[in-house]
Amino acid sequence: MRWITNLTIVPVIVLLVSTIMGRAEDLPGVSPERVADYIHAVIEAHRAFYTKDIVERLKEEGGANADANWRTQKKTLPLPVQVVTETSERFSTKMTGVRYRLISLWPINPKNGPRDKLDRNSLEAMRARPETPITSTVKIDDQTYFHAVYADFATSQSCVDCHNAHPHSPRKDFQLGEIMGGLIIEFPLGKR
Repeated sequence: MRWITNLTIVPVIVLLVSTIMGRAEDLPGVSPERVADYIHAVIEAHRAFYTKDIVERLKEEGGANADANWRTQKKTLPLPVQVVTETSERFSTKMTGVRYRLISLWPINPKNGPRDKLDRNSLEAMRARPETPITSTVKIDDQTYFHAVYADFATSQSCVDCHNAHPHSPRKDFQLGEIMGGLIIEFPLGKR
């Protein structure tokens, strides 16, 4: 799975600089909002590349398909949401404290639903203003984190088709370009 490792290189470089220099709020001239925007841009670029240039291309060519059971099925790729989850788990270390995940009000996997009232309220507010991330600070284990939720749009017909056809999907009418959920990005503020 060399490509998964390669997908983590850019976020590592971006965040390594902030880790070496201190936390987001300690960097002169770089706001937590801007750091979150950079992280979001990298995650979205990786996911778009993976979805369109790997998953869709291999499916069209009769190669591997993406499936939730990719670990146990040969010639099967992880779903795009699983790539985000896997890279976050590999990247979220005590050293950086950075973590990210996809959530939805209509998750196929219940683990991808809102964790709490903040997540739910952020998703609902985001639907009214999808162009603006919903940001706040939260306390997690006696540490203050910057918390940003970005709209997650259906940018690929294969995403729409998969969600609409999946037997566990609570919603079957997604359209291309519509908000399907949100991408949460969290990182510590101040020295740990």
